[in-house]
Amino acid sequence: MLSYNETTRYVSAAPPTSLHQAAVATATASMGKAHSIPQHDAKRNARHIWIITGPAGCGKSSVAGFLAQHLNLPYIEGDDFHPLSNVQKMSSGIPLTDDDRWSWLETLRNQAILQLQLGAGGCVVTCSCLKRRYRDVIRSAAADGDGDVVVRFVYLRASEELLVKRVRARERDGHYMKGDMVHSQFTALEEPGEGEVDVVEVDVSGSLQHVQQVALERVRECMQDVWSFPLS
Repeated sequence: MLSYNETTRYVSAAPPTSLHQAAVATATASMGKAHSIPQHDAKRNARHIWIITGPAGCGKSSVAGFLAQHLNLPYIEGDDFHPLSNVQKMSSGIPLTDDDRWSWLETLRNQAILQLQLGAGGCVVTCSCLKRRYRDVIRSAAADGDGDVVVRFVYLRASEELLVKRVRARERDGHYMKGDMVHSQFTALEEPGEGEVDVVEVDVSGSLQHVQQVALERVRECMQDVWSFPLS
């Protein structure tokens, strides 16, 4: 069973902007980047932004930390960037709305871009990204690169029943996310569709070690399919 005992910190996110509207306009082009890399520039390294997604309890932090370590990439824990108002709502069992999430999504997008600006060859980010339009906000990060930024998602898939059990187990350890919140996340969930070609799906019903290894294998396959990339 996956472990969810990590202690996280929370800081205020940036105020909402009109980024969502721009993100929707550029999302389709951003998705295409993963399949339209210039073949004449094969020696140039792609910079991957890996977004580890899925409902509460699917193991985003455990998988993301493992990937970041083995790919030698910076790791951004999405929960760290929820504004206090979001944390208070979730702690009280109140589902977040779209309006609650926009500034958080924009902050994570900007944090990923910042890592690249600081010289990182990519980064790994945890973010539930429950809806297609949420993923579109993150996808727009590719437009801020020099044509070498590829945004991809690892969707950690599991049944609602399994994730409720896992979240209730960590709830006993004092985590702010409550078991009842899993149902609201599944209600909001829009699983990646066939048109979202930048998504890798990983079943998380197995052991943590198995899930981590499968995720790493799938990620490395995708990275090698785009450009040569230095792997550990």
